[in-house]
Amino acid sequence: MSGSEIRRHSVTLQGHRTSISIEDAFWRRLQAIAARRGVSMNALIAEVDAARQGNLSSALRLLAFEDALARGPDGG
Repeated sequence: MSGSEIRRHSVTLQGHRTSISIEDAFWRRLQAIAARRGVSMNALIAEVDAARQGNLSSALRLLAFEDALARGPDGG
């Protein structure tokens, strides 16, 4: 399945390097969200990190999923 491979991505949150394990399809969606908002990936991830209540990777997947649902069946 295309986009299902999990990769580790290094990011900086609150001045500390950390890594996120997330599927390629979710990462691409997050990149699109960041581009639409005019922010860096680190800024987008920091925003999610500040608001999350559980696992960061799961919170990022939920953001990507909710964005896809809001944009309709073509994912626009």
